[in-house]
Amino acid sequence: MSDAPPILWQPTEAFIYNSRLKHYLDWLKEKKGLQFAGYPQAWAWSVEQPADFWESIWQYFNVVSHSPYHAVLSEDPMPDTRWFEGSTLNYAEHIFRSKNEEHPAIVFQSERHERMEVSWEELEGAVARLAAYLRSIGVKKGDRVVAFLPNIPEASVAFLATCSIGAIWSSCSPDFGVHSVIDRFQQIEPKVFFAVDGYQYNGKPYDKMGAVGELCVQLPTLEKTILLPYLDEQTGATRIPNGILWAEAMQTEPTRLSFEAVPFEHPIWVLYSSGTTGIPKAITHSHGGVLLEHFKYLAFHNDVHPGERFFWFSTTGWMMWNFVQASLLVGGTVVLYDGSPGYPNLNILWDFTEKAGIHHFGTSAPYLVACMKQGLQPGKDYDLSRLRSIGSTGAPLPPEAFDYVYRHIKEDVWLCSMSGGTDVCTAFVGGCPTEPVYLGEIQCRCLGCALYAFDDEAKPVVDEVGEMVITQPMPSMPIFFWNDEDKQRYLSSYFDMYPGIWRHGDWVKITPRHSLVILGRSDATLNRQGIRIGTAEIYRAVNKVSAVKDSLIVNLELSGGRHYMPLFVLMNEGEVLNEDIKNELKQILRSEYTPRHVPDEIIEVQDIPYTISGKKLEAPVKKILMGRPVEKAANRDSMRNPESLDFFVALARRIV
Repeated sequence: MSDAPPILWQPTEAFIYNSRLKHYLDWLKEKKGLQFAGYPQAWAWSVEQPADFWESIWQYFNVVSHSPYHAVLSEDPMPDTRWFEGSTLNYAEHIFRSKNEEHPAIVFQSERHERMEVSWEELEGAVARLAAYLRSIGVKKGDRVVAFLPNIPEASVAFLATCSIGAIWSSCSPDFGVHSVIDRFQQIEPKVFFAVDGYQYNGKPYDKMGAVGELCVQLPTLEKTILLPYLDEQTGATRIPNGILWAEAMQTEPTRLSFEAVPFEHPIWVLYSSGTTGIPKAITHSHGGVLLEHFKYLAFHNDVHPGERFFWFSTTGWMMWNFVQASLLVGGTVVLYDGSPGYPNLNILWDFTEKAGIHHFGTSAPYLVACMKQGLQPGKDYDLSRLRSIGSTGAPLPPEAFDYVYRHIKEDVWLCSMSGGTDVCTAFVGGCPTEPVYLGEIQCRCLGCALYAFDDEAKPVVDEVGEMVITQPMPSMPIFFWNDEDKQRYLSSYFDMYPGIWRHGDWVKITPRHSLVILGRSDATLNRQGIRIGTAEIYRAVNKVSAVKDSLIVNLELSGGRHYMPLFVLMNEGEVLNEDIKNELKQILRSEYTPRHVPDEIIEVQDIPYTISGKKLEAPVKKILMGRPVEKAANRDSMRNPESLDFFVALARRIV
């Protein structure tokens, strides 16, 4: 058994007593006669008795259904399990149950706009007007409504209006390339298109009117485009087929905001896989599934209380944008920021946290690592007294970043590292307000998520690295992929290795303390002389070298049993890769891990390839270096920096 790492944070008795998880566990004791010795026992009950657990979520949050359900879940195995059949509800209806006059619904700031607040009354009025307009042009339950909008209040209004009607939402950020948007939206044949004339990032405006025009042509099912002038208030809609300005649509005389009751499994939105090697998968979620999951996660694992301000840095093209809207479900205030997290410098979000009075700050692991490497001290430079939690996702958070948070951001903050995905629009593992935070470890498996680590013989293991699997269905698992009638893409995505068991594609270790460590993608494993190495271990060590800004590693299995493991590094501005830095990298990898972790070659690159949603392209780079044509190894339109692949294409000629 491995030794436990240091405890960085321990909830006080008051913190536990006031947590929404404690309230729920007390409710279970009073209403159901259930009492648990601790969180691990509560988790075990939630996955061993899924029908009882999910029905308790329904009852605890007093879900409004316009018709009764016949059973909590069917006996069909994943992915055919059906939930709460017979019930009819609406996600947006539950959001507006939280409206109040004491707290704003939305706090917003951008590179172009000073901080502002939107009251619940203003939000409800805007949603009612836009919903009335959508109904007036024939939008009805099941129609698809798509958006090409920044992370601004209007995007939230458009989503809620769409949702209230029972229409199906889908969005892309305006920094997506045209073909990337076409690959996504064409699949679902949208009826209405919300678009923006441009956006600003890193202090620079980007005109997108040409892109909007092309998208209107390439999406032949569109009947109306609603254009929002964001860069230039004088932008008109006359250049857009069937176009109307946002302001004109919002002049529609509203009726009282009403909500279309839809079946539990009616689609609420379509999210997309990164599409690194082909057309993105159109992952479709249900009203009821995400409603129950978001109630559970935001209340019990993020501990968002009514009136608290919940922020996660995101764009409308990442599932975390959808997740952020869910803070409204539990009475929280959505906090939005549109722009670069590094403009004019990395402190912008900490300054925003102070001035917006953020209680829950969410970001990506690379952002926290970047703050650490720049030596920022937000706790010293800003008033973070209202900050209760810091959330991190998108990549494994290295132990050094855990330590940095407590040393230089806030010593008594609750650090909630989490991991999940677009696949379920939530996290499988994350925060627990009743448990300690250990250095480098995620606190818990989430309630209702039967997650295990499987060894090579498909047996669950503890304190060993294994494949992350989910053995019981969850209501927020996709109801289907769009245009995947026989579910072949769905099955091959999650169920190809273990029939009837969801394989997520991550390496995970579950500790004897019931905490977890994610070690990177299992499809990007470094198989070094028969020993499996998680890429997260490499990145953790490289992050300690201040001269290196970012890195990517792959291992190639070549002919004759040969292996070649190059490490690609992006240097910080003003730094050049030299022998001293190479030796420092090798030494730290050897001393902290093993000689097997030392790369065969360290190569400087001008950029590290990423998807638009911020994932490193380890597997595609490996395929390119193994000689696969770039067009078959990666989808450039799904990338934020497609030119970065050119280096690897050239290098492949030397290797093979």
